[in-house]
Amino acid sequence: MAGLGPGPHRSGDIAARLGTRVQSVAPVRAVLIAKGMVFNPAHGDAGFTVPLFDPFMLRATP
Repeated sequence: MAGLGPGPHRSGDIAARLGTRVQSVAPVRAVLIAKGMVFNPAHGDAGFTVPLFDPFMLRATP
């Protein structure tokens, strides 16, 4: 998600970036929502719960 830029992103866009299907990323998305790291502002969307978390992830992971 961080590689897609700021803001909520469609699950299909995230899956396409990872080169997989939406059904494959859905369980990971559910875990991240349960942990409070990601929220879904609308059906099929996902966004980080912490402001500026996307640039942090880009710096922290090569």
